[in-house]
Amino acid sequence: MTSPAIDPAVPPSGDGCAECDALDGWWVHLRRCAACGHVGCCDSSLGKHATAHFHDSGHRYVQSFEPGESWFWDYEASEMVEGPLLAEPRSHPADQPAPGPKGRVPANWRALIAAPG
Repeated sequence: MTSPAIDPAVPPSGDGCAECDALDGWWVHLRRCAACGHVGCCDSSLGKHATAHFHDSGHRYVQSFEPGESWFWDYEASEMVEGPLLAEPRSHPADQPAPGPKGRVPANWRALIAAPG
């Protein structure tokens, strides 16, 4: 898919979720906005910052920012879509764990994301 809502030349905003980093927080997995490069955490993460970025910006397409994954998600259609190769790097560093980042993930992270509401 090619779309004016995707800019293949824009680099990612960083190696981790910008909002979680600002709070010394942690995330489960990362998503990269295909329009502006914003890296946010997935909906399994407590912050759900990638989805919040969609609601704030209207940028509808994200790509997984996990090593070895290249799928795209369309928030408006709520479905996976095809997309172009985006600018490097295409994932967070391979030595950065998921969940991450190293040293900030609580030992009980599974219980935290399973807790209602």
